[in-house]
Amino acid sequence: MEKKMRVMTEKPLNAETPVESLRSWITANSIFFDRNQGMFPSEPISLEKWKLSVDGEIENPFHLTMDQILKMTKVIVANTFECSGNGRSLLKEKARGNTWTIGGVGNAVYGGIWLKDVLQQAGLKSSAKHVSFEGDDQSPGSAGIKFIRSLPIEKAMSTTLLAYEMNGEALPLKHGYPLRVLALGWTGANCVKWLSKINVLDRPYEGFFMDNVYRTYQKGEESKSGEVVTEITLKSFITQPLNEEELSAGTVVILGTAYAGETDVDRVEVSLDNGKNWADADFIGPHEKFAWRHWQYIWEAKEKGDFTLMSRAIDSDGNPQPMNADWNVLGYGNNGVEEHAITVHIR
Repeated sequence: MEKKMRVMTEKPLNAETPVESLRSWITANSIFFDRNQGMFPSEPISLEKWKLSVDGEIENPFHLTMDQILKMTKVIVANTFECSGNGRSLLKEKARGNTWTIGGVGNAVYGGIWLKDVLQQAGLKSSAKHVSFEGDDQSPGSAGIKFIRSLPIEKAMSTTLLAYEMNGEALPLKHGYPLRVLALGWTGANCVKWLSKINVLDRPYEGFFMDNVYRTYQKGEESKSGEVVTEITLKSFITQPLNEEELSAGTVVILGTAYAGETDVDRVEVSLDNGKNWADADFIGPHEKFAWRHWQYIWEAKEKGDFTLMSRAIDSDGNPQPMNADWNVLGYGNNGVEEHAITVHIR
């Protein structure tokens, strides 16, 4: 039976995927986590009225209809998609923002077109250095601040998708119908939904959602001085058993996931004794460039008592997942091993 999502806020909708649903390599659209800064449209826009405008530092400003987009070269790619603040509530020191545990992540198979194909059609000027995106969501509050984000031209021209399908279906309304940006391997903050405007710029876009948030900075520092949140960090965590679960002695199947944004995960290790000893886990399921790798470890639990279980990923460059995350004011990028440890009781 499908578990209910944990809703943190209703307006705007922010809800995380149940841990049990993270055990599947593909996360179903119905329980894929929701992250919104404002209110999204209550009804799907008519495709007869919808157009995507392309403007800025280009030779040929133009519009694209959905019929035109569907006639362009199609791309199908699996992508693990994570909220920048996923795991924020697990940090030892409190950070500001929604109290995500581990459910602000999911993996889906997307269909769409490469952004580079659109930009090549537009004809980039030599001054083209960044690309900004604007959607049709409603800005929260009286200030009317639009959710606009920009990407460096290098990312825009390499591995950025304009997606219109999610898991074999038209993109769901709450996930950006009819079109959204997918900067593959980067956090959800870089993936604007309900896309309607693309603007090519000679510098990064300046605005609240580029300069005041989605930057990692410390207490006493100006937000704009912090590093922009881009690529998903190397991370693994356990999805089975659940934290504080009671288990019978005998064979215990430990399941989990690991991902590293644009980098590949090479192996995962598991500890049954709070990090004193480690053993290799086995990968299970598909292996795709931007998608998570699911793994399992078979534990013969013979002794009774409480056990602290941990997992840590090692990427293809040999970098290990850190034991503790680097704290920042808004709690972005929590990928610490200790923060994601769980305790189980063998009876």
